[in-house]
Amino acid sequence: MSDEATTNTGSQPTKRQHAPDPDADIDDDNRAFANRLRRYLDYAVLAGLLLLALIAVLQFYLNASQTISTWVTPEYRAPFQAVFNLVILLVSGLGISIQLRRLT
Repeated sequence: MSDEATTNTGSQPTKRQHAPDPDADIDDDNRAFANRLRRYLDYAVLAGLLLLALIAVLQFYLNASQTISTWVTPEYRAPFQAVFNLVILLVSGLGISIQLRRLT
């Protein structure tokens, strides 16, 4: 059947009005809920991975500092530690700027 029907005069076709499907609203609500739930789970996984990465970076930093203290002679420890900290700061700044560009 066609969605167009002619009127009694037969000159102008008109569109039929279909009754809204109540199941479509339920499907849309379920889909929206599933999308929200998936987004929240993604944020939870991201938070867990960020915490894990933070612990790994902290342990790396502490172990690298210990290695500098062990292997570098005392007169060069302070400058070597300063360069190491500067590199960490520059890498962190680069990561922060990339994330800020993504968010804006």
